[in-house]
Amino acid sequence: MSDITRELCRRIVDVDANDISDAAFGHAATLFLDGLAVASAGADAERGPTILAEHIRSMGSHPHASLIGFDFRCSAPQAAYLNGTSMHVLDFEPMWSPATHALSTTLPVVLALGEQYDKTGREIATALIKGIEIQGWLRVASGQFEPQGLTFHPPGLVGPLGAAVAAAHLLELSPEALAHALGLATSRCGSVFANVGSMTKSTHCGLAASLGLDAALLAARGFTASDCIFDDPRGYGPSFSNSFDAEALLSFGAPFRVVEPSYAIKLFPSQYGTHFAIAAGIEAFNQIEHPDKITRAVLTVPAMQYVDRPKPKTGLDGKFSWQYTLANALLDGTVGLDTFTDETRFAARTESMLDKIEVVPDASIPARFEDAHVRLNIHLDGGRNVEVTSHGPRGKWGQPALRDGEHRSKLLDCLTRRLEPSTAEWLLASGSQLQTLSATEVAAIVTSLRAQA
Repeated sequence: MSDITRELCRRIVDVDANDISDAAFGHAATLFLDGLAVASAGADAERGPTILAEHIRSMGSHPHASLIGFDFRCSAPQAAYLNGTSMHVLDFEPMWSPATHALSTTLPVVLALGEQYDKTGREIATALIKGIEIQGWLRVASGQFEPQGLTFHPPGLVGPLGAAVAAAHLLELSPEALAHALGLATSRCGSVFANVGSMTKSTHCGLAASLGLDAALLAARGFTASDCIFDDPRGYGPSFSNSFDAEALLSFGAPFRVVEPSYAIKLFPSQYGTHFAIAAGIEAFNQIEHPDKITRAVLTVPAMQYVDRPKPKTGLDGKFSWQYTLANALLDGTVGLDTFTDETRFAARTESMLDKIEVVPDASIPARFEDAHVRLNIHLDGGRNVEVTSHGPRGKWGQPALRDGEHRSKLLDCLTRRLEPSTAEWLLASGSQLQTLSATEVAAIVTSLRAQA
């Protein structure tokens, strides 16, 4: 191993549960519940996870790992693949700074290995925190913060390594074995933005989880790869960034990125940039007598071409459309899970509102979520205008915190689509104390989310 890779792997392996603060454990429990809830709602809300489940079932069953929303078990890597896909398919899990999807690439790994090896909630939470931590520093090191500067969808670049780090903790890999796992995981990185809006996007997270876990399992058996992946001139950094700062990775450690800068809980199941438009639309909705009064709506946005979709092809595609998410916020004063069905997408009132919306990109507006804003100008019958500027939804960095009970309402909405209300309440109460749970108690939570055969 060379200098940075050696030191990083040593630091990662040295972190154990005793180094995790109560605050970090509390955030891990919140993330644990959010991930389980959105995976439960996502497992059969879209066709993608159902097709993937049929594909995995055809490969044969395996006793090790449970599948959220499905009635069979499979190997740990396959479970991470499907559960990660279900966890991301709604685009409803938390957002991170710099932007990526660090939960759906990591939590499925620790769930699968935790079940296979009877790990306690304390060890699962520690592994989760470590897997998220390395992903955050990889994104910082990349220097790629603006959407137009990204070549790959971020979870496809950092997720496999985060999954490998999380798995390495539960597998108790040495620093030397971890270096090989990271080298192997690097050769499994990639994801393209052309698939945003399709079934494939959610597999970016599922595959990242699966491939990183598989890399750690292989390294545990002695499989080798480059052991200097952050030092080699043909290694991770030069392959994916023109200005990679490998030394930034050595910031790994307390207080951990789950605490600072932390994450933004999503209240709407869509791409995070669209939350700015949704927040503006909801504010405008409350100032308008009736949506039919709207004659024109002009939304000025950062330059983010991949969410400029005037006529989404499907409800799923609408998750990545400034126009569609704004249209529904103006029509209903909210956006929820049912907003993104094909029935809603092609309803006459939706089509009518989409025809009234114009999106104007403004390159002077920062596209990084931490600094972005949108401006909405609504023209009404009678000549009145409503103007709104949104700097983002509640819970975003620099914005007001979520209101009391908002996250709990989201979790219950997701969970009660599969569970009885009393079971959902039990799950929330138990999961909120993740770091105190026995392996049996963690397994009971995961098993409760399986479909009945």
